Amino acid sequence: MSLLRPFSASDLFDFNAINLDVWTETYGVSYYLTYLSNWPDLFSVVESAGGEGRITGGGEGGGLMGYVMGKTEGQGQEWHAHVSAITVSPGHRRLGLASLMMDLLEKVGEGVHSWFVDLFVRESNDLAIGLYESLGYIIYRRVKDYYGGGPKGKDEDGFDMRKPLSRDRHQTSIRLPGGATDGRKVVVRPEDVYF
Repeated sequence: MSLLRPFSASDLFDFNAINLDVWTETYGVSYYLTYLSNWPDLFSVVESAGGEGRITGGGEGGGLMGYVMGKTEGQGQEWHAHVSAITVSPGHRRLGLASLMMDLLEKVGEGVHSWFVDLFVRESNDLAIGLYESLGYIIYRRVKDYYGGGPKGKDEDGFDMRKPLSRDRHQTSIRLPGGATDGRKVVVRPEDVYF
């Protein structure tokens, strides 16, 4: 059994084991605290309600199983919710926890009248890409060398994936630039990605 709850600053002491995953970007404490203070509704954790999934000590119920961290950004039709990080500990994958957290972030996005939700994912992370596609996300564009330290130490491209929310009735947020039909072939540089 698991519990989805808001992230608290004390969770920073308990999620190191989750962040040791090769697919998870890790940030400094101030980065997490900035998200917590600016977008608390978009920062949540899933923890084991009974403690049997405990990863480290701490927490009222049990160990942390995963977290999602997001923000809102953009203006006009670019106003959206962005998934900055989402991860589930290796021992708790394939239980629907990532879908649960994405659903929460999408609901918060709806509540603040976002046009869409977006996220970035390494092009080599096939499992995550498959998950996001099963949740209705499309590959909107490829961001060249977005991730440092990919396979063999080389930079790796990232996919900008998007899902329109109810405000975007005509799904303009997922229309590929230049009339393209495959977002994998729409290539931009990291400095071109801004809102």
